[in-house]
Amino acid sequence: MTAPTRRALRFLTAGSVDDGKSTLIGRLLYDSRAILADQLSAIESRSAHATRIDGGPSLDLSLLTDGLEAEREQGITIDVAWRYFATPRRKFVIADAPGHERYTRNMVTAAAGSDAALVLVDITRLDLAARPLALLTQTRRHTLLARLLRVPSIVFVVNKIDAVADPGPAFTAVRDAVLAFAKEAEITVAGVVPVSALRGDNVTRRLVTPWNHGPSLLELLEGLPAGEDPAGSAGSRGFALPVQYVTRDSGAAEGGDLRRTLWGRIARGAIRNGDAIEVFPSGERATVAEILVAGRTVDTAQAGISAGIVLDRQLDVSRGDWLAAPAGLVPTRRFAAALAWLDTEPAVAGRKYQLRHGHRWVQARFAAIESRLDIQTLRREAADRLAVNEIGRVVVEAQEALPVEPFESSRVGGSLIVVDPASNRTSGALLVAAEAA
Repeated sequence: MTAPTRRALRFLTAGSVDDGKSTLIGRLLYDSRAILADQLSAIESRSAHATRIDGGPSLDLSLLTDGLEAEREQGITIDVAWRYFATPRRKFVIADAPGHERYTRNMVTAAAGSDAALVLVDITRLDLAARPLALLTQTRRHTLLARLLRVPSIVFVVNKIDAVADPGPAFTAVRDAVLAFAKEAEITVAGVVPVSALRGDNVTRRLVTPWNHGPSLLELLEGLPAGEDPAGSAGSRGFALPVQYVTRDSGAAEGGDLRRTLWGRIARGAIRNGDAIEVFPSGERATVAEILVAGRTVDTAQAGISAGIVLDRQLDVSRGDWLAAPAGLVPTRRFAAALAWLDTEPAVAGRKYQLRHGHRWVQARFAAIESRLDIQTLRREAADRLAVNEIGRVVVEAQEALPVEPFESSRVGGSLIVVDPASNRTSGALLVAAEAA
């Protein structure tokens, strides 16, 4: 008997509008019996049309995630809806991301902390006779964003397979198109799975048919890896932690002062009692006297764990500072990065923005916008600005030095958000490039 996988898998559903993302999540929740009786009663009364579920009650399963009144009125997902369920083998955390281009920023938010992305492909919206078969623009955009954000596992879910006359050849054509796109974009695909979210085919139980020999979607999800990426947990520069907040308590501190505990989530490496650390930006050094995790004193803590660090002496440390192994951070004011632009106002070179790196805010500007990625051809073309939902490469100049790292080696140290100082809108996501500016 296979041992259960204990670590929860965090995954998001992505893709274009009306591809069936909310219905797929509703199906997973329904078939895994993760719906409470009052929830089931509520969606039965709100269901707008009859959807037979294996002879059971008529339900609109998308209502389980489209919880906002505006979502139900418009028939689309707007915000990210979080849901939880479990099987005997594993626990899951699901993010139902919106498919509409207008809400791409919410998809980026969901992808940033996910272990896997399910990119839905609505087989009924594709020209199955065309060769080469063309995927929808938003399908390509969401897939590229998931790769850009280093989501470890990308799974393509070919939905509504029950709605085509000859599903075998149709699925083969879509699978070939998906794999060709993934190869061109240098994306490793964890699986291409045919399903009918409406009817339940191949979602939690295998679809028995001559043209499908793979696992069900749930079986695939139960086997995917979860947790922090290897680079983030065992980086060559060792321990690093962005300080989120500082507390003072009555623990025994030298000199009778209140003990100060520096809290944050470990970005990479591990920390042990007695380790030497360096504070950014002050450069002061100290020794770890105590480590707290979930209210308990521990000897060590790893990447991905939220921990409190008590030092052997009082230092001036506040929110936005970093703790790291000595010489483990290399601050810089100028760096190259990929930029996913999410604002209706275009990104332009020379304009000042606010950047958030870890928990530190600094003023910065785009010194140059070098290129834009063409979603259809995957080629980079010259550009002097980026419009909403476009992806490009930029050079950033910050007012203060930041300990940025290539996103390829650290998801925390290599990511920043861009905020418009006039409107306070989140305008973009920056992912630091490995090569210098």
